[in-house]
Amino acid sequence: MFLASKIFWLIAQPLSLAFFSILVGMLLILARFHRSGGVFASLGLIVLFLSLFTTTGPYFLQMLEDRFPRPSPPPAEIACIIVLGGAFENVVIASRGGMEFNQAADRFVEAVRLAKAYPAARILVSGGDGSISGAYEGDARASQGFFNAFGIGADRVIREEDSRTTFENARYTKDLLAANGLERCALVTSAYHMPRSVGLFRANGIAVVPWPADYRTSGKVRLGFDFSQPSLNAQLATTAAKEWTGLLAYYLLGRTQTLLP
Repeated sequence: MFLASKIFWLIAQPLSLAFFSILVGMLLILARFHRSGGVFASLGLIVLFLSLFTTTGPYFLQMLEDRFPRPSPPPAEIACIIVLGGAFENVVIASRGGMEFNQAADRFVEAVRLAKAYPAARILVSGGDGSISGAYEGDARASQGFFNAFGIGADRVIREEDSRTTFENARYTKDLLAANGLERCALVTSAYHMPRSVGLFRANGIAVVPWPADYRTSGKVRLGFDFSQPSLNAQLATTAAKEWTGLLAYYLLGRTQTLLP
């Protein structure tokens, strides 16, 4: 299932889908199937235009980000802080060493802030190597040096190093929480990723306090044209498509109880 999902997404992400649709359309036209070819080519161009020159991607990503706000006021105490991986550039670290982050670094920045605010709370980092090759260090292991650098001792950190997907994050975290007698946990992940994460944790019987980080939109996006930042629009469209596809897939597979938790 893990490998199939990776291969599927290589094809189904918006820019790849546009490319393959246009390619199939051109081949059909060359084979004299002009009507079918025109349909595929037009579909590809529409997807390309929507991804690059409209706010469709940012708008649908914003819908996910707005689903779970941070608690206000914050709870008086929490027993643990669950941080989902996906923030370390493990391929770069493997060759260059050090600590390198991607755009999701706010997950771990927020985890440090919470660790300082709740000094009695344990930190559970869930994240193994999610690459197809499985040849790299996962976020749980990579985070050890990061937390040490901020004075957070190894005795506070629990590492879940086997998960490769959000589904596995929830399933494996459940066992570690039970083994350590931990409840009343904050869940830290990217805001757009929070609905899928909460749905999976709930399905595994884990009650969490959603604590979103790593916002990608302003919260004021409206549907419309945007010719000023096509590369960013495409990036956000890809992220939005992946999350909505994941929500639908997990719901259809019975792994979550609702389509949009």
